[in-house]
Amino acid sequence: MALRNHHHSETYISRPSIPEQPQIQKTVKRHRKLLSKGEKILLICLLSVVTLLAVMIIQTQTAVRSTTTDISQIEKQIDTTSKENTDLSIQVSELSTYDRIWKKAEELGLKLNEQNVKVVPGQ
Repeated sequence: MALRNHHHSETYISRPSIPEQPQIQKTVKRHRKLLSKGEKILLICLLSVVTLLAVMIIQTQTAVRSTTTDISQIEKQIDTTSKENTDLSIQVSELSTYDRIWKKAEELGLKLNEQNVKVVPGQ
């Protein structure tokens, strides 16, 4: 039995430990690109869309300002024309009075002849 016990309790001879040298690892630095090809394409597309929209907005604002200016000029013309129309209407009513027409007719040598007067129904 003593032999069996001896067999199980084997003594392990430890070999002298070699201090582990830090392995010189070739560190393969994979430079990760900042943006991949697909991301660059998406970024370019996004910038293109933003630029296109900005240009469209600027053109629309320019068109609106131009139209607003045109509208204000047309409104001024309308006001001027309305005033002229009002003034002309007043002149027409002043010039078409009966007394004035009669004076003008006498100046031209026209005389009132009751037998030549025809009555025209009014409108």
